[in-house]
Amino acid sequence: MSEEGKIDYAEVMRRLPHRYPFLLIDKAEDFVANTSITGIKNVTHNEPFFPGHFPIDPVMPGVLIVEAMAQTGALLMSKTMDVQVEGKVIMFMSIDGVRFRKPARPGDQLMMKVVVTKQRGDIFKFRGETFIDGKLAAEADFAAMVVTVDQPVA
Repeated sequence: MSEEGKIDYAEVMRRLPHRYPFLLIDKAEDFVANTSITGIKNVTHNEPFFPGHFPIDPVMPGVLIVEAMAQTGALLMSKTMDVQVEGKVIMFMSIDGVRFRKPARPGDQLMMKVVVTKQRGDIFKFRGETFIDGKLAAEADFAAMVVTVDQPVA
């Protein structure tokens, strides 16, 4: 992390287990431990879902916008708790009140503002709002938790 509150792509890759084509955060800013973060996703025409959604009028699937918000929340959790990726994963637990207000298209930049509304141990509850050009595009309340996973024996 080069500047206070900023998380670059390399740190995102260290903190989240997601990889192409499912890593939906490029970087983050405004990180405040236990409190909030803003995830950034640059939407390009090269996204793997656009050829099928939709070829003539490409629109990012809403469920992937929600996933991008969830990954932003997971990044906040990972950095706040300094969770090691090996042997642990941050899992989506619930989602409520999802609303889509503006479609995301190639060339858009998603600004995913995620705020912690409650924390208890390894469980976080969040309020997420995604903005495109300063306008609210999607919103949701969601929860996630840290889970220990069995690693295969080498």
